[in-house]
Amino acid sequence: MHDHDTSEALASYADVLAGELPDSWSSSHLPADAKDDLAELADHIWDLDLVAASLAEHPLQQAAVLSRPDGAQLVVLNRHDERGGFLIAAVAPRTLPDEAYRAVPEPNGIALADDPFLSAEQIAGDLLVRYDGALAQARHNALALACIQPSQPDRVVLTWQPDGSVATAPVDARASAVLVANGFVQDPQSGIYRLNGDDTQAQARALREIGPQLAPLGIGTALQHPAGRTAPTSTPASMPPAPAGTRTPATRAR
Repeated sequence: MHDHDTSEALASYADVLAGELPDSWSSSHLPADAKDDLAELADHIWDLDLVAASLAEHPLQQAAVLSRPDGAQLVVLNRHDERGGFLIAAVAPRTLPDEAYRAVPEPNGIALADDPFLSAEQIAGDLLVRYDGALAQARHNALALACIQPSQPDRVVLTWQPDGSVATAPVDARASAVLVANGFVQDPQSGIYRLNGDDTQAQARALREIGPQLAPLGIGTALQHPAGRTAPTSTPASMPPAPAGTRTPATRAR
C-alpha cells in the first residue's frame, strides 16, 4: 500500500473510532512532515509493552490523535506486522510533572482489528478504563506535589501558591461552575482550577464572593497556605440549615 493510501486509511479509521467511543472525542492526523509534533507525541506515549516495542523498531512516521475535552488523548498507529490492523495507546498529559507518574501503572496500549466499531467497544471496556484510572491517580499525585489538598463534596479547599495564585480541585460540578464564574481557570490536563494573582484586588473580591455563592449549595470553603496551615483571615462558608427531619492516582514511558 502506498504511503498516501496508508495515511488516508489511518485517518479514516481514527475518524470513525472517535465517533464511536463513549463521551465526546475528536480526531486529528499528524502526517510524516509534522516531525516535531510526532517527536513530542512519541515522547508522551504512555506504554511499556506492545506499542513501546513497536516504536522501538518502527519510529513514529504518522499518527492519528483522539482527544477528549478533559485533556485525555489516545494515539492510533499503524501496525507493522503480518497481522495488519492498528495499535492504540494512551498519551500522558504534557503538563503534569514527571513525579506525578511515580508508582502509577502504565495503561499499556492494545492491538486493534480493521473494524473500528468493534475496536471502539474493545477500547471502552479495556484501555479507557485503565487510562482513566491512571489519569486520576497521576492528577491526584500532582495535587499533592503542588501542596493542594483534595477537596471534598461538601468542602472546597483553596491553597495559596508561591506565584500568588490560588489553586483548588473541586469535586462537585456545581462548585466548579461557581469557581469559573469568579475567574478561576481549569487546566484540562491536571484538572486544577487556578485564580491568578495579577490583580490582587480582583482576586480578593473573587475569594470573598465564592463563599456566599457556595454556601446555599451546602459547600463550605477553606483557604490554606501550601504547608496546610489555614490562613488567619479565612473561615469556612456557613452551612445552610438542614431541612426538618434530616438532622441526625510507575514512572510513565518516555
